Amino acid sequence: KMAVRALRRAASTAARGWEAAFFTPAHEEFRKSVRKFVAKEVSPNIAQWERDELLPRSLYKAAGDAGLLGLSMPAEYGGIDGCDAFHSVVLNQELAQAGSGGLIAGLFSLGIAAPPLAQLGTPALKKAILAPAISGKHILALAVTEPAGGSDVSAIRTTATTEGDTLRINGQKTFITSGHQADFLTLATRLENKALGFVMVDTSLPGITRTKLKKMGWHCSDTAHIILEDVLVPRDHLLGQHLPPDAGFKTVLANFNMERFNIAAIAHAFADICYRDALEWAQQRVVFGEPLIRKQVVAHKLAEMATRITACRALLYTTAANIDARAFSVADVCMLKNVATSCLEFCANEAVQLFGGMGYMNGVRVERIYRETKVLSIGGGAYEIMNDLIARQLGFFSR
Repeated sequence: KMAVRALRRAASTAARGWEAAFFTPAHEEFRKSVRKFVAKEVSPNIAQWERDELLPRSLYKAAGDAGLLGLSMPAEYGGIDGCDAFHSVVLNQELAQAGSGGLIAGLFSLGIAAPPLAQLGTPALKKAILAPAISGKHILALAVTEPAGGSDVSAIRTTATTEGDTLRINGQKTFITSGHQADFLTLATRLENKALGFVMVDTSLPGITRTKLKKMGWHCSDTAHIILEDVLVPRDHLLGQHLPPDAGFKTVLANFNMERFNIAAIAHAFADICYRDALEWAQQRVVFGEPLIRKQVVAHKLAEMATRITACRALLYTTAANIDARAFSVADVCMLKNVATSCLEFCANEAVQLFGGMGYMNGVRVERIYRETKVLSIGGGAYEIMNDLIARQLGFFSR
């Protein structure tokens, strides 16, 4: 018992140290509001949503009413100005308590779909599409990945050709989060000048076919394959028409950076849950007359988990601070994503192992998290692609 209490004190003291160093009272107030939302709206229902393989639209409205969908979005459209990277960390830490990555991916798909609209859209478009999305009325999905390429945006083949006041769009998108439910797609397409652009596409338009995809994890988050055949979109739905031709490409890259940062924050949060759940299990589970935690091999597994999570947390918080100071590089974010997702894969695997047979049962948080590790290691750019980007950023191929 003394050892268990010492472990709890050490974990609590470490957590308080990190909180004091990086989080302000404003962050902690925001944490309380997210925690309240999760306890009231999510935790009682997440198991059913996983079985239904769908998030109800009422959840988006509840999140909008709680002010959670407008982080770093313009205040004139219902967003919350003045949010920083640590607000994103807090949001992911608290949402992760529900033990469902699909919840975060689906409910907050506007987190990757809305920035191009907020940065490049006209006031009229933002009023018509962005404001309803922030309020939870509309669902947005980012449509970049295609059957022939994901992280390689130069391989995008979807086309948009001008016909008077409309754009005729043809192409396919795949693995699109919220793609089946989305009211609007923030669609990456090749323009007539061969530049990359974004078009806001109303999914109710003729010529759009959406097929829901079955997945290993993220069950409550719908994922779709989308075919666009001669879809006619108003030309004023093309974002950034007044900007240089490379604006779309630069926006894609900037979007990737923040997507990867958030994936890392999610991975770290889930790794910490795996550790804490495994620690509690090891303290309570009695094997051969004593708690599991008394077995040296078990204690060492938990020590390794705690070590990796602490190192990951240091890199996550440092990167967040550098993002807020505009002093980060692409390599920094890629390194963070690989460190965080590797940490999660290790911790989820060890947690399931420590849980034994219970770790293989549906309804146990570590079981669901274990099934969802790979999507974080692959989504937003696979581990190997991250290493390639790191190598390029460090100049290895130019030497």
